[in-house]
Amino acid sequence: MAMENKYNVGIIGATGMVGQRLILLLVEHPWFQLTTLCASSRSAGKTYAEATGDRWSMSVPMPDKVKDMPVFDGENDIQSIADRVDFVFCAVDMDKEATKALEEAYAKAECPVMSNNSAHRWTADVPVIVPELNPDHALVIPQQRKRLGTEHGFIAAKSNCSLQSYVPAFWPLHEKFVLTKALACTYQAISGAGKTFETWPEMVDNIIPLINGEEEKSEQEPLKLWGTLTDEGIVPAQDPLITSQCIRVPVSDGHLAAVFASFEKKPSLEEIKEIWANFRGLPQEYDLPSAPKQFLHYFEEADRPQTKLERDLEGGMAVSIGRLRPDSQYDIKFVCLSHNTVRGAAGGNILMAELLCQEGYIKSREER
Repeated sequence: MAMENKYNVGIIGATGMVGQRLILLLVEHPWFQLTTLCASSRSAGKTYAEATGDRWSMSVPMPDKVKDMPVFDGENDIQSIADRVDFVFCAVDMDKEATKALEEAYAKAECPVMSNNSAHRWTADVPVIVPELNPDHALVIPQQRKRLGTEHGFIAAKSNCSLQSYVPAFWPLHEKFVLTKALACTYQAISGAGKTFETWPEMVDNIIPLINGEEEKSEQEPLKLWGTLTDEGIVPAQDPLITSQCIRVPVSDGHLAAVFASFEKKPSLEEIKEIWANFRGLPQEYDLPSAPKQFLHYFEEADRPQTKLERDLEGGMAVSIGRLRPDSQYDIKFVCLSHNTVRGAAGGNILMAELLCQEGYIKSREER
């Protein structure tokens, strides 16, 4: 789908790993013009190349277009930054309360915030959107604007990266067969911690069986995605019951999950595969620039999906599924995979912004 005029966008937290991934995905974006890069006061006034130094973590070189762009102080120049852009992506590395205050400050400056952070995911009137799954949660934005006293500003958040490998696979099955309980063991890449093997050599030939706070997010955040819109905001669902273990593994990119699930009405394996093959969401209907053509890919090969082979499927925006079979304790089990810094972070955030632009929640300054 073509867009007549580009939106001017900024990145708050541009020097971090997700900020770098956002740059790669935005530098040639058909709708969004990257005009403003922001970081901490230590980086303000430098060029982006100077501010990043030797911390560029991507597998491809820094785009020439951003090397000489000036870096702004994302915490102290809020109004001047808000005046330069139509909206911002926020991927800061700050504590929760500071992040919440920063994002609300931008929203109150009439600058919509597409948040990669967890700080506002449990704020009742902040939608947590996986565009193919719960685009209707954007309907809560007018409530949030009323609370903030804004006409255009608001915050929308993407969900945690770990659950974006398996919740999309559950979503259409829950609609038809009612998911009652699930177990998800995730095997998560080091880029999820903002690291590479060069900066975290301890992870070479090693596994760490703890990712602080990740299991709680994996178990609770899906309930907000399945939540109900009310006059009080989004009320999380009470079920399905999900338990998880989240493990850090020596992989650069890609979160893999081993999943077990039971339903009120047990589906056949062929029914499940057919539902996955036919599942489409609004991003596919709108043909949004970042939307994968096929959201859920099922692999019949017994040894797939593999992280190295499938994480970049459809530009890293697709979910790969395999090894579907019956289980002795649950109804079914399967394995699924997504790219944690693309679908699970920067790419998912950009797709959410595309959806909100398409549906009129974000307007350019010329349209306001």
